[in-house]
Amino acid sequence: MTQRFSGTQNYVATEDLTLAVNAALTLGRPLLIKGEPGTGKTQLAEEVAASLGAPLHRWHVKSTTKAQQGLYEYDAVSRLRDSQLGEDRVQDIANYIIKGTLWEAFDSEDLSVVLIDEIDKADIEFPNDLLLELDRMEFHVYETRQTVVARKRPLVIITSNNEKELPDAFLRRCFFHYIRFPDHETMQKIVNVHYPDLKKSLLDSALKVFFEMREVPGLKKKPSTSELLDWIKLLLAEDIPPEALQAEDKNSLIPKLHGALLKNEQDVHLFERLVFLNRRNS
Repeated sequence: MTQRFSGTQNYVATEDLTLAVNAALTLGRPLLIKGEPGTGKTQLAEEVAASLGAPLHRWHVKSTTKAQQGLYEYDAVSRLRDSQLGEDRVQDIANYIIKGTLWEAFDSEDLSVVLIDEIDKADIEFPNDLLLELDRMEFHVYETRQTVVARKRPLVIITSNNEKELPDAFLRRCFFHYIRFPDHETMQKIVNVHYPDLKKSLLDSALKVFFEMREVPGLKKKPSTSELLDWIKLLLAEDIPPEALQAEDKNSLIPKLHGALLKNEQDVHLFERLVFLNRRNS
């Protein structure tokens, strides 16, 4: 019987997202998750693994990451060094094969979860180089002439921040879900998960400022869910009262501790100008 994801106490998953995870489990296809940075894409894999009681194998992709590294790597340098030292282990090339993230998941006899995080950071050929391996759940080790086949097909969760387009052939093999930015009600639930004792007055004021800030036209980087949570943590640590978040004097044009929300000087200046103009015209 196919295992099902039903959410966790630590992660607010919408009905659509829950359906997407279970669809990927049923189809045995990778789940491609897109959405704004900070919307919980990476955390989703962690919570799915926890919910299913499955081990999580993380593969964080960088601009220099190659697909081969997720399968295995041959450590030729160590073998050369050992041969110079006369080590007996040098006779068996398998001693110098280093298992990658996918191989480790393929070795699992039970369901496991593989996170391929921020796949769009890698070279454009990276997704294509994994097509067959993710489709057939097997790969060949040329040095040892063995074929590694997954004992139990893992759930592969792939995240992307849309920094570059992914190949059509790769997309065809995935079940796709876009995490929409949480609305006010959903965001309230997310905050309550992290800060269950937060006073309603502070929560309402913080959310009002946060969503107003996201609606400012021209921002280079809109504040995300994770940045809102950081901001609330700081407000609590500094014991900032709700009324201080909407100060009316001209010396306090932007919210206190705004550095958790606005991450570059252009956005700070833009927000200051717009707030000043709104107050002058009101």
